[in-house]
Order: sequence, then structure tokens, then C-alpha cells
Amino acid sequence: MSRSKALQYYILTRLLLAPLMLVTIASIVFLLLRATPGDPADAILGTRAPEAAKIALREQLGLTKSLWGQYLDYLGSLLHFDLGSSLTSRGLPVWDVIQQYFPATVELAFFSMLVAVLVGVGVGALAASKPGTIFDIFGRLFGIITYSLPLFWMGMVLQLILSVQLGWFPLGTRFPINLSPPQSITGLYTLDSLLTGNFESLGISLYYLVLPCVTLGVLLSGIFERIVRVNLRQTLKADYVEAARARGIAENTILISHAFKNALIPVITVLGLTFAALLGGAVLTEVTFSWPGLGNRLYEAISLRDYPTVQGIMVFFGIIVVFASIAIDLINAYIDPRIRY
Repeated sequence: MSRSKALQYYILTRLLLAPLMLVTIASIVFLLLRATPGDPADAILGTRAPEAAKIALREQLGLTKSLWGQYLDYLGSLLHFDLGSSLTSRGLPVWDVIQQYFPATVELAFFSMLVAVLVGVGVGALAASKPGTIFDIFGRLFGIITYSLPLFWMGMVLQLILSVQLGWFPLGTRFPINLSPPQSITGLYTLDSLLTGNFESLGISLYYLVLPCVTLGVLLSGIFERIVRVNLRQTLKADYVEAARARGIAENTILISHAFKNALIPVITVLGLTFAALLGGAVLTEVTFSWPGLGNRLYEAISLRDYPTVQGIMVFFGIIVVFASIAIDLINAYIDPRIRY
């Protein structure tokens, strides 16, 4: 079987398996929510609400049915692309909740990933190109420290120092409350500012992104630093690199044109999966920085036992991760002809 045919067969198989993976994710979330202690009626109405009101609410939500009956209703709704209505957002459809909060998560993930790649790849390349020097030692320590530091702890420490004590950065919002955000086109404040030519709003939006994105990006950069340093060091010992040196090619040219490209192939895989994880699981980051994104909204929904919102957001995140992994396989196959599926 030719390479292109094998790749087409692989992608088709993955696409056919995608619905099964999404149903599995949805089923696990459904069962875990029902196994979690707590009653949605108590969370919504309060523990002191009359019992009759709680019973009526449980019937309205379908919680009086058997677990199997609730599950079948849930799968039936998913087949019709109906994620239900939020219990804690005045009956707002879950799709609308996702549309409202997801842009903030995308913006946070994109700029955090940009910081992570620039810092991680830069430090890793510098450490690999100068083995045994102070740069190599710094690269090793940088990778270990950034990979080991807990995000929530580092986030709280930086907020305490840079925001509370020094007052350099704002907290808990994407834009000043006393100013109007840029005209909404995509929901991404930075992009909307560019599209409308509002450069003042662009500067403000970037300013509010600095602290959470730099914190998350630097802590994630340790992953890329380690991968780039190890792969680039191995690549620089390859035969074709030695042959290039023997031909008298400058070391910088060898590093950039010959070794660096091949060393970046594993980074693309990690980059795609990390970005998908950021989009689908930036809960800790958003809660730590009170960032008004979908991850923070998911945390609130879990706390309030808002079953439809939690299930809908998790299914949405599952869709992102499944299709992001397929896209990564396609990019890897395009970049590296040696890859076979």
C-alpha cells in the first residue's frame, strides 16, 4: 500500500472512530457526575428550600428517572446535537454558554502557547548547541524547575507580588470594567481590536493577558526545552551533520538549516496536544487567575452540580482533542516523509 493510501485509510479510520470516542467520553462524564456526592436541587435552591420545591425541580430536570433512563435521554439529546440548557445561567442553552466563554479560553491558550514555544525552543536550542557550558547547565535547570513548579502556586505567588503588592498587573478580568471592550466580531478581544483598527483596545487586551499568559507559558516551556535540547543534541551527532561540517559549512548554518528542522518534528506533536489540552482543560489556570473563560465556567458548573453544562463543555472539549490529534498526525506526515501509518 502506498504512503498516501495508507494515510487516507488511517485518517478515515480515525474519523469513523471519533463518534465512538466522543460517546465514551460523554458516558464517563455522565457516570462520574452521578457518582459525585451532592444534589443539584440543593445546589440550585439551597438546602433550606422546601422539599416540595426540590422534588418538583428534580422532576423537571429528569433526575427522578432511573440512571439508565437518564442516560438514554442524554444520548438521544447528543445525537440531535442538543447539549441541553444550563441550570445556573437562567436556562441559557449550553451552546450559548460555550460561545460566550470559549473565546477567552482560546485567547489565553494561544498567547500562553506562543510564550511557551518561544522560550522553550530558544532555551533548548541554546543549551543543545553549547554542550558542557553554562548555557547547557542553565537549560537543564530551567527544564527541571519549570516542569516541576505547580501552576496554581506559581500563579498565586506572582499575583501576590506583581499585582497585589506592586500593582503592575490587573486581576480577574479581560478588560477594565469602566471601559467598553472592542466591538465583538470573533469574541477574541485582541483580534477584534485589530479587525476594527482599535489599537488602544489591543494594547489594553494584551496588557491584561501578560500575567496569566507569561506564567502559564513559562511553566509549559520546560516541556519544549527538554524535547528540543535532547533531540537537537542527537541530531547534531548525526552522520549528515558531520558530513556538512566536513564540507566546511558554517556551524550556524548547520544548526539552523540542517539540524534544527529535524529536531522540531517531535515538538510539533507535543505542541498540538498541549494546545488541545490548553483549550480543553485550562481549568486550573483560569481558576487561579480568575480568568473568565470556559475552564473557569466548567469549575463553577461542577461546584453547583450543573449537570448539562458540565456534560456539554466536556463533550465540546473532547471534540477539540479528538480532531486536534488527527490534525497533528496529518501535519507530521506532511513534514516527515519517513512517517508511515
